[in-house]
Amino acid sequence: MSGLMILVAGPYRSGTNDDPVLMRKNLDYLESVTLQLFRAGHLPVIGEWVALPLLKLAGSKAPGDAPYEEILYPVAGRLLQKCDAILRLEGESKGADEDIRIGRERGLQIYYNLADVPGCA
Repeated sequence: MSGLMILVAGPYRSGTNDDPVLMRKNLDYLESVTLQLFRAGHLPVIGEWVALPLLKLAGSKAPGDAPYEEILYPVAGRLLQKCDAILRLEGESKGADEDIRIGRERGLQIYYNLADVPGCA
């Protein structure tokens, strides 16, 4: 089996009250599984890895402003056009729930546990 491109989905802004320290903590949580996915032969991607530099370039000043709305969730939608699977990490997240909805529509493999991803047991 060749490696999968896997979107890691979970909370980023949810539950943070837009506190940048808590948002960073959530991103650290999302990133915590990426090395294991990579070492198992997959290409892990996180929407914020693509969105955050774009938000900076677009002049976003705060979560929820116009550039944020233009970029953050649409990035995940575009990534999902290229991904083979989603790893949905625990935690409340409307964005991640939307990723799962789109992934199901596209027939992507959806994992809820890192150990279920091929090569990660």
